[in-house]
Amino acid sequence: MFRDFKMRKEAWLNNGYLKYVRLVTRDMVGNYDITESELNFMLFVYDYEFFTLDHISEAYFYNKLKLSQRLVSPLQRKDYIYKYYNRLSPKTYEDAIFDESRMRYRVRYALTQKARLLVQKYYRKIEGKEQINVPS
Repeated sequence: MFRDFKMRKEAWLNNGYLKYVRLVTRDMVGNYDITESELNFMLFVYDYEFFTLDHISEAYFYNKLKLSQRLVSPLQRKDYIYKYYNRLSPKTYEDAIFDESRMRYRVRYALTQKARLLVQKYYRKIEGKEQINVPS
């Protein structure tokens, strides 16, 4: 009789849970209203408090316009990203009249609580703390 496989000793392995990345990704994409590329983007920006399109397009190696059209805008419509600071919406009447420097700032985006909880769920599933439910 031949063996089909043999598992390595756990003492020789560190964390081998990345083999479940594909299954967890299928689970998250199938059970939530996001695409795989949107999920990957949220995983990338998870550790940012906020970001600008200029910075994230360089860090993510993605064209700024395409990043905005394909990832940020759809995620914003789905309430996964919000405008952390919008240069066009002053907070007070005085800011609207007297603050001429606000035009020097770029719009800053951040993940919403909904997106942060989704990313945390992804990591819990990867680590085996939650069940993976792959849709058929």
